[in-house]
Amino acid sequence: MNARLTRRDKWIYGSGDLGFSLTNTIRNVYLALFLTDVVGVTPAVAALAFFVGSTWDYLNDPIIGYISDRTHTRWGRRRPFLLFGALPFAAAFCLLWWRPPLEGTVALGIYYAAAFALFDTAATFVYMPFYALTPELTDDYDERTALTSTRMFFSILGGLIAFTIPLWIVGGFQPDHAGRVMLMGVVFAIVSALPLLLVFWGTRERPEFMAREQTASLRRAITITWRNRPFVFGLGLFLFNGVTMSILEVVLLYYIKYVVLHEAQSDMIMATIFIVAMIALPLWEWISRRLNKRWAYISGISFLAAVLLVLSSLTPGTSIAFIMFLCVLAGIGVSAMHVLPWAIIPDAIEHGELQNGERQEGLFYSQITLAQKVASSIAVPLVLLVLQTTGYVANSPTQPESAIAGIRFVSGPVPAITICMGILFTLLYPLGRETHHDITRQLELRRKAARGDTT
Repeated sequence: MNARLTRRDKWIYGSGDLGFSLTNTIRNVYLALFLTDVVGVTPAVAALAFFVGSTWDYLNDPIIGYISDRTHTRWGRRRPFLLFGALPFAAAFCLLWWRPPLEGTVALGIYYAAAFALFDTAATFVYMPFYALTPELTDDYDERTALTSTRMFFSILGGLIAFTIPLWIVGGFQPDHAGRVMLMGVVFAIVSALPLLLVFWGTRERPEFMAREQTASLRRAITITWRNRPFVFGLGLFLFNGVTMSILEVVLLYYIKYVVLHEAQSDMIMATIFIVAMIALPLWEWISRRLNKRWAYISGISFLAAVLLVLSSLTPGTSIAFIMFLCVLAGIGVSAMHVLPWAIIPDAIEHGELQNGERQEGLFYSQITLAQKVASSIAVPLVLLVLQTTGYVANSPTQPESAIAGIRFVSGPVPAITICMGILFTLLYPLGRETHHDITRQLELRRKAARGDTT
């Protein structure tokens, strides 16, 4: 089969991640601040709403992945979900940013937990099939890194936009800006849905995978994936990578606003990190081609851990020039965090096919997205509970020393620990370039034999 993809293929497919990055980053970065500083609920109630809403997806992700693997239409297995799921995805995102006319923290907590669960369900119907397209577009070890790098360009671009443009629209998270927050939600809901339609019209699934029948029950299919050793270690890598990323997304604005006292420069600081991350994407693709994906990831994420420990030690007296210098260094590490885990995991799918003769892309990726949501359901409540227990006061120009210490703790030491756990799983991941090449050669011979092709 032709494993090479055209530049057009890569850019059209990669553009789909723009909407997912926008919605996930905006939710992770601003929803906690919206709930505490605009809606007015306590950090504990906000943490509970996050946890309840996100844990619902522990059930629906594998089910949707299983359904996707067994969907057969003239458009393929994955693309119909993008076409019919775009509108519900956008509508559910809007509900997160509405301040309903409810009184009392219990009613508000219930509403936002339900809105969170609804959005995650609608999102799963579109982004899980989208991710499952990656191994179906190419089975080449290095070509997957190139495809993922293109997708991560749009992902990081979405992060850059999410950290800057919403602040311009909202103008500050204050109780009287609830209408502006809702406007921001509507604008980004529309922008995020459009790339899904582009991917639907601009990509094609490979015929040999579209027609493949899956016979295993849901329970047996999940059991098969958990017998796949590379997948299990890749899942651990994703979990701890996701916890690290979610913690940073939530805590950085609190850190900038209350620890280094540079809220007015928040957009410039965040823009620097994401612009550098986009520029550094070819660097990590180059390193992964000369080493392999595992060692490229380990070197990049270790570098990021060191930078975060330095960043967490800054004070209000630290010059903005030094802060920006550290942001440049952080952007290099953030780039590795974005691209390399997504390039590593598809290789486990061929390993599973060689083991049991079935490709379970949807179920594999549903568990990867589930790992991300587990990470978010751990990380976001963790940050909010640290704020609650250390005496954080919403919208106060000064915070107690205990709150400052808590924000520092979850900005540096905690991400460094989770990064080390991710490195451990990366070291245990057994597939390298030559191993994967050998697997794909065996699979191609098996497919030719099944077709009766003796050439």
